Formats: sequence, structure tokens, C-alpha cells
Amino acid sequence: MRVALFLTCVNDTLYPDTGRAVVKLLTRLGVDVDFPMSQTCCGQAHYNTGYRHEAEPLARHFSDVFRDYEAIVTPSGSCGAMVRELYPRMGERARAEGRGESLAATLAPVVPKTYELTEFLVDVLGVTDVGAYYPHTVTYHPTCHGLRGLGLGDRPRRLLQAVKGLELRELPGADECCGFGGTFALKNSDVSAAMGADKVRNAESTGAEVLCAADNSCLMHIGGTMGRLESGMRPVHIAEILAGTEEESAA
Repeated sequence: MRVALFLTCVNDTLYPDTGRAVVKLLTRLGVDVDFPMSQTCCGQAHYNTGYRHEAEPLARHFSDVFRDYEAIVTPSGSCGAMVRELYPRMGERARAEGRGESLAATLAPVVPKTYELTEFLVDVLGVTDVGAYYPHTVTYHPTCHGLRGLGLGDRPRRLLQAVKGLELRELPGADECCGFGGTFALKNSDVSAAMGADKVRNAESTGAEVLCAADNSCLMHIGGTMGRLESGMRPVHIAEILAGTEEESAA
């Protein structure tokens, strides 16, 4: 199977190890992974800030770059939700504004074959045990876009439960937002900081070493809060947990 890795801006700029982990994991599972060098922002930041028309050229470019692949895999629930949920809305709005079918027709091919990493593993490859090893205690935070937008459900948890050596601990208030929300964290900084502190305190109550999530933008916010609160926990993307093996740990 030939798939494309849609890394996203945040990962490309700040968390390239997550992208490397996705390639390593999928390759181990027999998937042929390409990284199209011409990929750029999907337009989520523009769209969510109210610049809908400015997001359209980025969405068109996304479709041009990725439309010929069998599947598009991203380690980001928020960017995955942008393509799956908001690209169709962009096409509908353009049609309603009398600008024709062009945008909808351009974006339609990429919408159904864009997957967040954990749903690709479970739904497309049909695996929950990916042969991973991670000898740590972990608690899992389901991010808002993954939980409510993509409906990831228990897919990430099922993958984590199958990891050898990993002890998964329940996170109190798991379905509560961490407070990031993109520009929400800037426009409502006091509320955002309070929500982040609540999330970290709940995570610390589990006694886990690691807080895991499937979106580095949320982990960036939570990790910053952990630093300010001098927490002993560390944030880790689920791809980096699933990519680990017992052989590498022993080396």
C-alpha cells in the first residue's frame, strides 16, 4: 500500500521526531510511505481564525499534492479534522456564494482517504498490536478534534493497551479540553492556562510517568504547563510510543 505522510506545520517545525516515528512504524507494518516535499499548511490556522477565503488556495494545493495516493496519514487529529470536516464545508460555502462547483470538486478526492494515524492503523490496516515496547506508566489524553471531530473513540487506547511493557492509567476528566484551541490560547490566555493546569493536575493524580496524546499542538500546550508547574511528567506523542521496539530498548 502506498500512502503519503501529511506531517503538518507544527510537527515539521517543532516535532520532526513524530514524523520519523510514523514512517518507522508504518514501514515496520509493511506500508510504503512517501513524504511529498511540496506539502504545506492545510489552511486550518487561517480557517479557524476567520480567513476562510485565504484558506482556499492552501486547500487546493493540499489536494493537488495528495490526491493520487491511496491514503493520506497524519499524526494530527486537528489537521485530519480540517480535511475531513471543514474541506467539504468550504466547498459548500463556495457553492452557496455562487462561485460554482470548482472548489468542492477539487477537494472531494482527498477527503475520504485522509486518516489520523490511529484510525489508519485500526480501521485500514486492521491492527491493534503493532509490535511496540514501551516500559513506562502512561495516561492518555483524547484531544478535542480527535474525540469530537474525527470520533477516534477507543482506537488510541486499544493500541496503547497492546504495547508490551506499558501500563495504561485512567485520566480523570479525560474528555475535558486541555485549553489550547489554537488562537484560543492567545485570545483567552487566562482561561487557557487554567484549563491546562487542571489537565496537568489530573494527569499527575494518576502517578503516570508520561502523558500521551495523538496531537502535538495539544501536547505543546500541556508540556508548557507541565514546565511551569514543575511537573515530573513528560508529554509524548502516541506515534513515538508505538514506534518503539524491545530490541531497540535493549541495544
